[in-house]
Amino acid sequence: MAVTTPLPGDFALTRIEGITGRLVAAGQALVGDAAPVQHAFVYVGMGKVVQAMPGGAELIPIEEASPVVQWSSGKFDLTGDQRRKIEQEAAALVGTPYSFLDYVSIALAHYRIRPVWVRDFVADTGHMICSQLVDEVYLRAGVHLFDDGRLPGDVTPGDLWKLLNPRRVTSTDRDLRRLAYG
Repeated sequence: MAVTTPLPGDFALTRIEGITGRLVAAGQALVGDAAPVQHAFVYVGMGKVVQAMPGGAELIPIEEASPVVQWSSGKFDLTGDQRRKIEQEAAALVGTPYSFLDYVSIALAHYRIRPVWVRDFVADTGHMICSQLVDEVYLRAGVHLFDDGRLPGDVTPGDLWKLLNPRRVTSTDRDLRRLAYG
C-alpha cells in the first residue's frame, strides 16, 4: 500500500524529467546505483519539503515537488525527537549550495580512483546534492542510514532507493562496497 500522507522527517524519492533526469540516471547506472529515481527530498511537515536544487536547497510546498515514487515512511523506527531534529536540520540547510562536482566525487569513489584532495575539497565546500542532504539531516539527527563503511555524503538517489528496496546482499557485494568507500 502506497503512503499518501508522510510524517515529518520522512524522505521521498522521485523521478526527474528531461535531460537532467537522464544524466543523473546514466551517472547512477555507471556507478552501479541504477534506480527508477533520480531525486530525493525531506518532508518537514505543514505540507512543505526541503530539497537540494542547483540554485541552492529550498523549502517549497509539496505540491511543487516532483511526484513521489516512494516514501521512507515505515522503513525506519524514528522517535518523535529524531523526527523533530530531522525537520530542524533540513530547514537549517535551506540555501545550501549545490554542486555537480559531488556526483563526480561519488563516481570516483566507486571506481576507487578518487584522490584525497577531491574528497576533501568536496567535503569542505559544504555543497550538497539531494541525496547528500537527506543523508546529512538524518546523520545530524543521530540516524545513520548506511553502515557499509562509506563516507558521509557518498550517497546517490540510487543508494537511497536500494536502502528502501533491499535485495539480498551477498558478502561479495558488501566487500566491494567497502573497497569502494574505504
